Amino acid sequence: MNNFLDPAILFFVFGAFAGAVKSNLEIPQPIARFLSLYLLMALGLKGGFALQKSGFTLEIGLALGLAILMATIIPLIGYLVLRTKLNNYDSAAIAATYGSVSAVTFITATQALDQSGISYGGHMAAAMALMESPAIILAILLANKARAQSTKKANPVGISKILHESFTDGAQLLLMGSMIVGLISGNDGQKIMAPFSIDLFKGMLAFFLLDMGLMAAKNFSGLKGKPAITLIYAIGAPLVHASLALGLCRLVGLPLGETILLMVLAASASYIAVPAVLRHALPEVNPGLYMGMSLGITFPFNIILGIPLYSYVASLSF
Repeated sequence: MNNFLDPAILFFVFGAFAGAVKSNLEIPQPIARFLSLYLLMALGLKGGFALQKSGFTLEIGLALGLAILMATIIPLIGYLVLRTKLNNYDSAAIAATYGSVSAVTFITATQALDQSGISYGGHMAAAMALMESPAIILAILLANKARAQSTKKANPVGISKILHESFTDGAQLLLMGSMIVGLISGNDGQKIMAPFSIDLFKGMLAFFLLDMGLMAAKNFSGLKGKPAITLIYAIGAPLVHASLALGLCRLVGLPLGETILLMVLAASASYIAVPAVLRHALPEVNPGLYMGMSLGITFPFNIILGIPLYSYVASLSF
């Protein structure tokens, strides 16, 4: 219930309502971009400060390894499932979208854990960054294979170009760079940056989620006339992926906080990094398909219902 009363979540709901009634309320794109970069920078700093205190341990290595494993197997499973109802290109695009992660969903989850008093390691920000690229690479490989099998002239996308775009993405670089800054500056840096990275964080998140609510309402219309599998997958996949993450986390013995965040990451779907790459790498697919699913359905589901549900289910196993 506390999640529903959280001001940031309420601003998201308000934004979705404003978008649904076709209000002219909007957040200028440069401001929305700034808010996104601010949140990533603040999250990276927080992770770096925490990592400086804890150091690198076996538990951290297990969490990061598990993140990479899930980012690899989730898109492969998704592709095999979706291909039974959709063509290879659509299947690859959706699998990449749901195999990657949503930074805003992750950031919202960290706030929920902070409010609940559940601790988690700063290295989880690194886990999020590591989960961005594997799904994109796999999608391009699958799409290139489909092109090669097609009767049309093959026009494969170069993997080297995709790798460069994936690992030099500005948002991802900012996250990792901020984490390194926090790791190097340590406790003194934390005191200096607290007014920026801690005190302002909640308000900035609420403002950004207002914009996300507006975008979610607009993108939902992109699913009109799409096959039923897309609607089912947009809700069912997050639940299945979160369950898979829970099982793997319990298998290796990760703490509650890390388990919840890996469940959230596994359940989330990208609507920024992956679509930006897919527009060029998979021009055969209408962006309204994967954007409508990830931002129109899965993102709202995770923000409003998913995060408290994953936290509750995870807590039952501890």
